[in-house]
Amino acid sequence: MLSFFKKMKESSRPRCTALVAAAGSSRRMGGVNKLLEPLDGIPVLARTLTALQLAKRVDEIVVASREEDLLDISDLCRTYGITKCSKVVRGGASRVHSVLLAALEAPTESELLAVQDGARPLVTPELIDQVVSAAARCGAAAPAVLIKDTVKEVRDGGAVERTLNREVLRAVQTPQVFDAELLKAALQAALEREDFVTDDCSAVERLGKVVFLVDGDEENIKITTPVDMVVAEAILGARSEEHTSELQSPQNRGWPLVVVKKN
Repeated sequence: MLSFFKKMKESSRPRCTALVAAAGSSRRMGGVNKLLEPLDGIPVLARTLTALQLAKRVDEIVVASREEDLLDISDLCRTYGITKCSKVVRGGASRVHSVLLAALEAPTESELLAVQDGARPLVTPELIDQVVSAAARCGAAAPAVLIKDTVKEVRDGGAVERTLNREVLRAVQTPQVFDAELLKAALQAALEREDFVTDDCSAVERLGKVVFLVDGDEENIKITTPVDMVVAEAILGARSEEHTSELQSPQNRGWPLVVVKKN
């Protein structure tokens, strides 16, 4: 009976396809394809895709890749058991174009589209599910964290124009999840107008739609420079230690200790 109600609940939720942006040039990594670089022994992109694979509210994955990486990423999905990945498609000349190409390859029954940076390998399945759930309620949602530094707006030449109030500022992460038709319309409009947008929320906002933010995760960093790889390695190390500590907690004593390295 419980199994029946669980199946009914699952069938009633909106179907969600994750669109993974993996067609960037990795210019700030010195030309090395950061997505295929090992992070604690596992490629960056494999970690990102594994989180989407484990997310309960993601049904399918479409990856937008550089043409020269299509076969490598397809092989990566097979190697790491990313069974939700149905397509690896060629990306476009810009992020907007790449995400739109991936969106057009999503199944027509997908009601929600979740755009995920391929270079955010520390995203958790729990955060992904939380944002998808929020988007199911409001149509457009993204995770965000507080700004810690004081932020300045500057003129050409480096002169400070003004200091922004960080209390009302947020750093937005991915996944960014939207009603499928809304996202496709927003990306198409941005492409036609040649708008410069750095994330998908911006494209949706320019249609006059409201995007709602949920609490993000400070560990959900984007790999952009070599320093970010060092930080990500440290975070993974801390997660592994925390997991080991949990296994050694008093309530687990008396059981055989199995140390599982959390990827």
